Amino acid sequence: MMKRLLSGHLIPAVGIGTWRARNPKESVYTALAEAGYRHVDTAAEYGVQNENIKHLSVGVICLACIKETGDENRAIRNVLKCPNSQYFNLNVRQNPFVNICLHTLNRDGASRPPKSGDVLDFDMEGVWKEMEKLVKDKLVRDIGICNFTLKKLDKLLNFAEIKPSVCQMEMHPGWRNDKMLDVCKKNGIHVTGNGRDLIHDPVVERVARKLNKSPGQVLVRWAVQRGTSTIPKSNNPDRIKENIHVFQWDIPEQDFRALCSIQDQKRVLDGEELFVNKTDGPFKSVADVWDHED
Repeated sequence: MMKRLLSGHLIPAVGIGTWRARNPKESVYTALAEAGYRHVDTAAEYGVQNENIKHLSVGVICLACIKETGDENRAIRNVLKCPNSQYFNLNVRQNPFVNICLHTLNRDGASRPPKSGDVLDFDMEGVWKEMEKLVKDKLVRDIGICNFTLKKLDKLLNFAEIKPSVCQMEMHPGWRNDKMLDVCKKNGIHVTGNGRDLIHDPVVERVARKLNKSPGQVLVRWAVQRGTSTIPKSNNPDRIKENIHVFQWDIPEQDFRALCSIQDQKRVLDGEELFVNKTDGPFKSVADVWDHED
């Protein structure tokens, strides 16, 4: 199943995530060559894009899978998150397999929590202009945003010449992010959700037993049925193959409402270890990261 973006391009509803993947090379290869995925999610910080990084080059794997399957007419959507123009030059302009580039918060350095100077000022307008050039130069098909707030999105829409096609954010039955989803829908921005592992949640387990599906499949189907795409991560080849088999069945309305009514709503990927320095930096608390909107 494909979702149509504001630009008119298509994005597969289910992709493979690589965040904190133990064996990203094997997971991406299994997804593309064996399971039929055509959507790979990466980020400059994940260390999975460039050949000189030890994990893998997603571009090389994409090329290998196209050659192996003979599927040259089915484009692989490789989504890359970059915080600044330096990363664009390193990861986009040198990688022909990046189709969608997402703007995210600006961070330099590997310390967790960040040291003084690790988290840089958020030059939204300057970075977005650089991203628009990528579209105009036909280096990427679409540009978008990752982990934005309502405030940041409103600011972006006020100056953007090219609107974001995609907004990626934490979104699952345990953090529905309803307000952000509604604003994105009103502006024609497609949403890709990711985040919390709820396979042991009692509601998810009950629905899975009823439908004779795995909890992971229920979570993926919930996202698709809600109108979003999703990027589940797994290190298990069988789970990777299983997660994409969600298009020939529906979650019944009563069960879908139950999944949409889980009471324990909380953001898990709050960004504290990546962006919060309580004494020096633009974000001195988790609330600062999310513009006090949670």
